[in-house]
Amino acid sequence: MKLNTIDLFAGCGGLTDGFKASGNFNLLAAVEWDLHAINTLRNRLKTKYNYKNPSEVAIHFDIQKTDELLNGFEGNIEFKPFDGLNKLVGNKNVDVIIGGPPCQAYSVAGRIRDDNGMHDDYRNFLFESYLRVVNHFKPPVCIFENVPGMLSAKPGGILILERILSAFRDCGYDVSEKLGVNGVFNCSEFGVPQNRKRVIIIAIRKDVPNSSKVIEEFYSELNSKKSVCVPTVKDAISDLPKLFPIKYSQKKKSHEANKQVNIYNHIPRFHNSRDIEIFKLLASDIEEGRNEYCNAEKLKELYTQKTGKTSSVHKYYVLRWDKPSNTIPAHLYKDGLRHIHPDPLQARSITVREAARFQSFSDDYEFLSSSGANYKMIGNAVPPLFAKEIAESVQTIFHSKIKQ
Repeated sequence: MKLNTIDLFAGCGGLTDGFKASGNFNLLAAVEWDLHAINTLRNRLKTKYNYKNPSEVAIHFDIQKTDELLNGFEGNIEFKPFDGLNKLVGNKNVDVIIGGPPCQAYSVAGRIRDDNGMHDDYRNFLFESYLRVVNHFKPPVCIFENVPGMLSAKPGGILILERILSAFRDCGYDVSEKLGVNGVFNCSEFGVPQNRKRVIIIAIRKDVPNSSKVIEEFYSELNSKKSVCVPTVKDAISDLPKLFPIKYSQKKKSHEANKQVNIYNHIPRFHNSRDIEIFKLLASDIEEGRNEYCNAEKLKELYTQKTGKTSSVHKYYVLRWDKPSNTIPAHLYKDGLRHIHPDPLQARSITVREAARFQSFSDDYEFLSSSGANYKMIGNAVPPLFAKEIAESVQTIFHSKIKQ
């Protein structure tokens, strides 16, 4: 029997897609406030999983309005009316609640960029809305995903991790006390062609027999799914059509393929002639083995030389064919300077489709918005391949240890 799930902060559906792909889960509801992301998720549910009315399941709403989310909302300019999760769930069991609040306020990079270390960022406390829904439905299992920076973030001087774990305990759940050891995973070890570390918290309702042992068995099961073969950039994108600089760039177009491209979302962003020159220089430096620009100081010098600006951090990074990609972040939508394609002849940053492949989204996963919005939702997502391994581990411990 399939387990019923609710996905909170669902984004464009990375977690949901992995859980659905496992074949063991039935999606009761997915909630997301970003309209670009929820439209992409709705399209995925319709085209891949044959939902006739995906908007009834994939709900565009602000989870902070928890009472309206549960009991119904009359609608306004921003959100359409809906009957609420209580009516949508009806008399069905909610077996698993999954999700992860936006991670920018927990990330180390985000705290560095913010003058106040993101101490005043409301996103630090969106986990409270997640927990209110958990406390309402009381599923036997919860999966909470976030960045490793969550382990050290201290908004208001108090570890956010301790706030989260205490909130789970107050709702009647057991959680691991050793998340720094047990709960941190690199997605590249699960077939995702990207170095992407994530914290996975599993919470088990305290009335489940031997709940602490069930938690240990989940982490053991997930760890057992690691692969010794780590996929590379070459594995992920080398078969995609090549996109070369054009001689005379046009408005919003600087590259094109030498043949028709039939891969959805495989369109490069516009690059000016200065950036194309830099990309070619840096990729050639690696391909030809000179390695002149393989340290931060030389890259910062190059940035100043080419732009006349200074930076305390280096702006450029060329992907290596023989290694996984570096982390695909949400702020990739701003520029692609740290995700430069390794082919010097293409002299560009990665496309939306390449970013999606590094996140393990399949090529039939269509991202429906502008390139900027697509990069952002992909960077915010859980890699579906990693999510599938999480789902299968949940299914294993659920049927062997929980069985409502």
